[in-house]
Amino acid sequence: MNQTKDFKPYIPASKITPEFTITSIIMGVLLAIIFGAANAYLGLRVGMTVSASIPAAVISMAVLRVILRKNSILESNMVQTIGSAGESLAAGAIFTLPVLFLWAKDGIMDSPNLLTISLIALFGGLLGVLFMIPLRNALIVKEHGVLPYPEGTACAEVLLAGEEGGASAKSVFAGMGIAALIKLIVDGFKVVPGTIVAPIKALKTEFSTEVYPALIGVGYICGAKISSYLFAGGILGWFVLIPAIITFGGDTVLYPETITISELYATEGASAIWSSYIRYIGAGAVAAGGIISLIKSLPLIITTFRDAIKGIKGSTSNSGLRTEADMNMKIVGIAVLANIVAIAIFPDIPVSILGALLIAIFGFFFATASSRMVGLVGSSNNPVSGMAIATLLFSTIILKTSGDTGIHGMQGAIAIGSIICIIAAMAGDTSQDLKTGYILGATPKKQQLGEIIGAVVSAFTIGGVLLLLNQAWTFGSTELSAPQATLMKMIIEGVMDGNLPWALVFIGVFVAIVIEILGIPVLPVAIGLYLPLELSTPIMIGGVIRWFIDKKKNEKEKNNEADGGILFCSGLIAGEGLLGILLAIFAVFGIDKYIDFSGFFDSGLIGGLIVTAIICFFVIFFAKQKNKFDSHKAD
Repeated sequence: MNQTKDFKPYIPASKITPEFTITSIIMGVLLAIIFGAANAYLGLRVGMTVSASIPAAVISMAVLRVILRKNSILESNMVQTIGSAGESLAAGAIFTLPVLFLWAKDGIMDSPNLLTISLIALFGGLLGVLFMIPLRNALIVKEHGVLPYPEGTACAEVLLAGEEGGASAKSVFAGMGIAALIKLIVDGFKVVPGTIVAPIKALKTEFSTEVYPALIGVGYICGAKISSYLFAGGILGWFVLIPAIITFGGDTVLYPETITISELYATEGASAIWSSYIRYIGAGAVAAGGIISLIKSLPLIITTFRDAIKGIKGSTSNSGLRTEADMNMKIVGIAVLANIVAIAIFPDIPVSILGALLIAIFGFFFATASSRMVGLVGSSNNPVSGMAIATLLFSTIILKTSGDTGIHGMQGAIAIGSIICIIAAMAGDTSQDLKTGYILGATPKKQQLGEIIGAVVSAFTIGGVLLLLNQAWTFGSTELSAPQATLMKMIIEGVMDGNLPWALVFIGVFVAIVIEILGIPVLPVAIGLYLPLELSTPIMIGGVIRWFIDKKKNEKEKNNEADGGILFCSGLIAGEGLLGILLAIFAVFGIDKYIDFSGFFDSGLIGGLIVTAIICFFVIFFAKQKNKFDSHKAD
């Protein structure tokens, strides 16, 4: 690999600059908490999270360079390394762990405590980082020039353009402020409806959209294509399947309901049809989509695993260079073993010795696969959900076969799935961050230690956030639908008890197969089918804005990850998430009723439309701002 031999990092190995400092640790920890909490809230509402690396990098540059007058690019890199760990761990945790709360809600187990949630998140986060460390030389160094690591490279470009960090940070902070204000008006003061619904009686359905800024921000970040796939799934569910079920179902009593479809529609409307039937079809489609994406990736996964194992032999450099120094592999090995043993013996984690062995095997396999696949296709296209679904199916079957059934087996299955999901998400994030550090000339072992710090802090943060949000609104509610967790719950119960409406599930499976045959990405469409339409619609609005903006840009500008619109929308997501956490605290302590002005004023439909228009205006405004990020190529 000539590119590897000729590569020169931005900061030479011989140069020592501030990196792992008290300032970078404190800032990184704060951003890990902020973006972890915000993404947890977003994921539980919408079922997706967004990368925190670039917003964290921009904020760190603004604080370090502009406010503190410090000029160390490696310090800024350490901040984003620690800070992005919060978002990654949250992504793995919130897709699985709320299942425990949903079972408590059903009355089949006690509500999980903070220690259980935090420990599951902690061990998953630590193992995700530790499994990646031996792979750094094989994937980051030896494959430089082969594996692009798009998010890691983009983050490096942003940091290299640090002169503009202060100006760009304005977009992030503006987004946070605007989103927080709108969230307060909608869900705090409640003078503007959060959802706009328009019944369509001719089709026996309804069109709906939410007015929250984070959803439009998600659509802008995802882009028009992904947003349109999500929206297409929503259209299929609400304008094809729901009218078909009502029209042809009539007097039929269809499990899991005990009344006729006509009665259900007459009393509760189209949303009840979605809740009782469509979400099972969507669940089947999502599960099938995840497995399809995993099967399609299997050759790459196997090749990746084989090559990475071969490359581990040369993972420890003897050059003595600062930029090639990893954490001691013996310590890493001991730490991995200690974590696996702790998972098996710790009474607060519902995982047996068999489950711990499954975590060790599947965890390392999927950590390896995740680390290389994000290098090829980026974190957004990494089939973590497919890995989680496959793990859940396999582990649930094994536990059931071994006699570990009932609620104990179900708890064990979700704990295994949670840890492995977090491992895959954290390993992907760690590899992206190490790629950024490789380009910049960071010290690997310091970054690895930073990832561990971020994982520890985020694990206990996410535990508290989950308990808080569940106490305020409960998972599975309108406020926090927890779509992935609901899906995981269905899968485990379906395998253990066989109590799913399998006909509906298999309709979804074959819908996914048809979509795959048509050459359309399955998962986005399936997720759109699974989610309520009011979530897909604002995401589509954000996607349309992105299409409009990109249409007028040249290719260089289009590929600029530091785009003002993306940073502003990241701020929207963070701001709404943080205000959502604050409102949850208000709800727990009964403060929410004192700021509820809905009894005095309600703007209705007009208010919702005005707020949506205001959000769109600001997204367009900040997206059109000139960005002066130059392309700095380190190689």
